[in-house]
Amino acid sequence: MPNDVELLTELNHDYVMSVRYSNVKRFDEILAKDFLCTNPDASLLDRSQFLALIGSGARITELREDEVNVRMIGENFAIIHARIRYKSKAGVERIGRYTDDWAKRDGKWLCVSAHTSGEDF
Repeated sequence: MPNDVELLTELNHDYVMSVRYSNVKRFDEILAKDFLCTNPDASLLDRSQFLALIGSGARITELREDEVNVRMIGENFAIIHARIRYKSKAGVERIGRYTDDWAKRDGKWLCVSAHTSGEDF
């Protein structure tokens, strides 16, 4: 059985791949009902708005994460900081960052908030 850091690392990868492949179904499983997302354009999206955005298709390609840092804050809360690499629609290589907050609720890790920065994202 993986420890919390290993599990959160896997969930983080699932999150990134769900953005890459517009996987609304997976997001429905891992996002908290009260999830909020701050986008690079300073918009704040609630869960339903975020799922609609994901469902409309990726605006970037080749999204991948690295420099992943999972910080446990007690037993039921974690902050994940990481870098993302991707290509814009024009094919330009870009780098960004994100911070996601995860809470363990009823024994299950759920993403409660996300903040992403990067050009053309």
